[in-house]
Amino acid sequence: MRFVTIRVIGVFVAIVACAIGCRFSILAADPEPIGTQSDFSTFWREFKSAVIAGDKATIAEMTKFPVSMPYSVKAVKNKEGFLRRYNEIFKGEANAAQCFKGAEPHKESDRQYDIYCPFKETPNDWENAPIRFIFELTKSGWKFAGLDNINE
Repeated sequence: MRFVTIRVIGVFVAIVACAIGCRFSILAADPEPIGTQSDFSTFWREFKSAVIAGDKATIAEMTKFPVSMPYSVKAVKNKEGFLRRYNEIFKGEANAAQCFKGAEPHKESDRQYDIYCPFKETPNDWENAPIRFIFELTKSGWKFAGLDNINE
């Protein structure tokens, strides 16, 4: 009887060790965590197209609230405020529709990408592009999360 108990325990330990080992190998084999470049690329194409088209409703759905704003500017708390302040966000210091046509996303981390735009008065001055549009990975996917002027 003692031999059977030891053997059953040994088999149980082997099964648990295998399950743990398999779990770690599965985790190690996952090369692309949530929020990979391809996920952002798809989001960026859709967001950029909506901004260029001026599709405020679609952009609002692709936005995380509250939207952070530059220093001393109140955050945009909700969709209604976003729609009311759309021109301030996308046509204020930078012309987002014009900028987004040629802008390249900058990966800040696995959970954040930024797009830098020049001032609307100097749209071709990519050496001085201080207007930053911030995108974050949320539980529901990529979202526009903030606007900043890195010079302020």
